[in-house]
Amino acid sequence: MRFLMILSLTAACAVAQTKSGEAPSGNAQHGKQIFATYGCYQCHGREAQGGLGTGAPRLGPKPLAFVAFSRYVRQPAGQMPPYTAKVVSDQDLADIYTFLQALPQPPPAKNIPLLNN
Repeated sequence: MRFLMILSLTAACAVAQTKSGEAPSGNAQHGKQIFATYGCYQCHGREAQGGLGTGAPRLGPKPLAFVAFSRYVRQPAGQMPPYTAKVVSDQDLADIYTFLQALPQPPPAKNIPLLNN
């Protein structure tokens, strides 16, 4: 039963992708709002930079491929709760992913004066 569930989730994620293999189009502003509303920032940080205290990984600015991201959000390992399609729609998930893709790359450590003292 679990295998069939994983298989159907994988198929659903694959269908959600465009023919070019990219994530479905999303709205970064809405994704940022949803990221905050669902409390993703509590573990992953407001800029998806990850959390040392929580052990949550960095999600942006270059997130996983959409299929892997979607699969993990729907059926996570570890302490993250699952966000099924009943909780987060496929479009909302695409919006969150677009927000993560839109995050700017952090500056290199050499460009941060406090780190160079």
